[in-house]
Amino acid sequence: MTWDNARRTQFANDLDHSQLIAVSAASNRSKGDQTPDLWKPPLRSYWCTYSRAWIDVKYVYHLNATEAEKTALGEMLDTCTER
Repeated sequence: MTWDNARRTQFANDLDHSQLIAVSAASNRSKGDQTPDLWKPPLRSYWCTYSRAWIDVKYVYHLNATEAEKTALGEMLDTCTER
């Protein structure tokens, strides 16, 4: 999918579905632009929140997910019921 400049600007400035999360420099470097099948938050208790936010952005912007990404997101969503 190719986005025009208006769509990129909308995405970059979207505060309702933001993926900007304050983290340490080391965490930011380790994640980079990797998808959930390649990187998960080190704190397992955050997996539920992270996966829901990721899925929300995919839904809002009509973005596809690979099978590997879906599997990883499912694994993270399974933590939503853990206590």
